[in-house]
Amino acid sequence: QVQLVESGGGLVQSGGSLRLSCAASGSIFSIDDMGWYRQGPGKQRELVASISRFGRIKYAGSVKGRFTISRDNDKNTVYLQMNSLKPEDTAVYYCNAAIVTHVPPYDYWGQGTQVTVSS
Repeated sequence: QVQLVESGGGLVQSGGSLRLSCAASGSIFSIDDMGWYRQGPGKQRELVASISRFGRIKYAGSVKGRFTISRDNDKNTVYLQMNSLKPEDTAVYYCNAAIVTHVPPYDYWGQGTQVTVSS
């Protein structure tokens, strides 16, 4: 089993920045992709950004150019640098680790960290 521990959430004014971190432990060698999802009030959980073990990156269109995802494979940690934050970025952010080279694929989730952006 994979355990994910998140940190870095908090309160910030519009236009500010936050950096989220997620450290994985357990069956770490089985992880293929890591990423961040978020769920705002009254909304479904959505992909924010993901990164593969080899550096292949995907971003949601709403955050492209403002957020940057990175991964330290040696530390089994993924980061999300969030700049130019907007009130619509307010959500609970969840770290995700996926084993995609398996049918069906496995997904593991962190406990979530609250990000609140004030006007």
